[in-house]
Amino acid sequence: MPLIFLVGPRACGKTTVGRALAQRLALPFADTDLYLLESTGLTVAQIVALEGWPGFRLRESDALRAIAASHPQGAIVATGGGMVLDEQNRAFMRSQGHVFYLSAPVETLVARLSNNPLTAQRPSLTGGGIADEIRQVLEERLPLYQQTAHHHLDASLHPRRICTLAMEALRALATDAANASQQGMAEFEDEKEEAKAPVFADPQEPRDAHGPDSE
Repeated sequence: MPLIFLVGPRACGKTTVGRALAQRLALPFADTDLYLLESTGLTVAQIVALEGWPGFRLRESDALRAIAASHPQGAIVATGGGMVLDEQNRAFMRSQGHVFYLSAPVETLVARLSNNPLTAQRPSLTGGGIADEIRQVLEERLPLYQQTAHHHLDASLHPRRICTLAMEALRALATDAANASQQGMAEFEDEKEEAKAPVFADPQEPRDAHGPDSE
């Protein structure tokens, strides 16, 4: 099983869905924010306060690659909302596994963040209110989420339903891969048979290079 990356804005449910999907697929679960906390002992807010957002983005990119390297047998990886800002991160995730974008309306994201007591602990990206920030950030990042993802999932659904849809998409991918492999093998066997077929000489006599037509 390849790596499965979950991308999307804050409060779209990447961690909740990721844990549930990992359990159903019997795969490890990893979260880039949690990895940074465990490896540095610092929260996102503390890293940003010390190194600014550019410093945090560099650490975030390193965390993505470290997690991928430590799970060669596959894992479900929940990424930070800004992971897609780096073009190399986008290319890395697409090349290393399957990317699912958890999309949800601004109103749903705002409602979730408004009811989350940990929201105030996350540094603001724009300095504005929650609703304005979510709307602005999502507008800027939406093309990047769409560009990165192989599949889109409706994050406003119940996590169990989202996991079911994700598993259906993965099964479809596995079926397509198996069919492509079988077709490739069939074409290979056909080519082998063609190579074994005897080659018959042209029954026509070769023209004399010194005949009258050559003059």
